[in-house]
Amino acid sequence: MSRVNDVGGQTGFGPLEIEADEPPFHADWEARVYALNMALVRGGVYTLDEFRDAVERMAPAEYLAASYYERWLHAIETLVAERKVLGDA
Repeated sequence: MSRVNDVGGQTGFGPLEIEADEPPFHADWEARVYALNMALVRGGVYTLDEFRDAVERMAPAEYLAASYYERWLHAIETLVAERKVLGDA
């Protein structure tokens, strides 16, 4: 089944813009999301494959409206809730 992120071979998305000397993060919260994800993967809460699947399970409209690290945060929140890492709150 094709998901919204499966765009290989499709056209109409406009040019890919690459920033010269692009920093790895554009905001501090993006670095925190990256670090949180690495801690959860290394802690065995979930695997990178499960993380990628959580990103790809986003609703298409939400996926297309989100930035790269907003998708990461969504996946983290999804997996933490599914695994009840924070309890049943």
